Amino acid sequence: MEILHRDDMPRGGFAGLREHRLVTDARLFGEDKSSKAWQGMGNFVYLADAKFLPKGETKLHSHQEIDVISVMVEGSIMHEGSLEHGQTLKSHQVQVQRAGGQGFAHNEINPDEVENRMIQLWVLPEQSGQTAQYKLYSPKNGELMRIYGGEKNQDETLDSHTIIDVGIILAGDKLSLNTPFLAYITRGSGVLNGELVKEGDLIRDNKLDFYANDDTQLIAIHVQP
Repeated sequence: MEILHRDDMPRGGFAGLREHRLVTDARLFGEDKSSKAWQGMGNFVYLADAKFLPKGETKLHSHQEIDVISVMVEGSIMHEGSLEHGQTLKSHQVQVQRAGGQGFAHNEINPDEVENRMIQLWVLPEQSGQTAQYKLYSPKNGELMRIYGGEKNQDETLDSHTIIDVGIILAGDKLSLNTPFLAYITRGSGVLNGELVKEGDLIRDNKLDFYANDDTQLIAIHVQP
C-alpha cells in the first residue's frame, strides 16, 4: 500500500484558490507534471484539495473534452456559467460537469467571509465530441454514492469505465472494495488495510478494507472492466 500525504505537497493555486495537487497525470500535464504528484487511474487524471479565500472565486474560464467533478467538503460555492447557471453547491454535495466537444465555461465563487474547501477531480472522456452535461448529487451519510462512471444505457451518472464513489462512512462502519483503487480521505480517520489513515491521505492499493474511527468522508476511484 502507498500513501501520499497532502501536507507533504507544495501549496499553489490561482485566482482566489489555494490548493495542493496530489494527482497530475502526465497524459494531461506532460512536462508540467509535478514530480511528487501521482499518476491517475483509468481516465482519472487530476486531484486538487482546494480552499477558496473569503469571497474568492476561480474567475470565468472554459473547459473542453474533460469531465470536472467538484466535491464540497466545507462551506458552499455559487456556480456561474454555461451549465446550470445560479446553482448553489453546499457541504457534502457533488457537482459533475462534462465539457465534451461542446465545452462549457464556469466560475465557482465562495459567497462567504470565511474559507471553504472543495476537492476537484478531472477525468478524460472515453469518447470525443460529446454534448456538455451537468449533474448534482447529495450523498447520504453512512454510504458511498456513485457520482461518476457506469454504462451508457443509464442516465444516473455520466458514462465511463472510470468509477468515482463519494460518501461519509460513519464511525464504526466498514467499507470494502476488491479491486485496485485510489482513495482520498477528505475528513476523519480510520484504519485502511491495517494502517492508520487520516484527512489529506491519498491511498493506492490492490484492494480496500476500511474501518472508520470517526465519521469519514472518502472518495474512491476504481476502474470497471
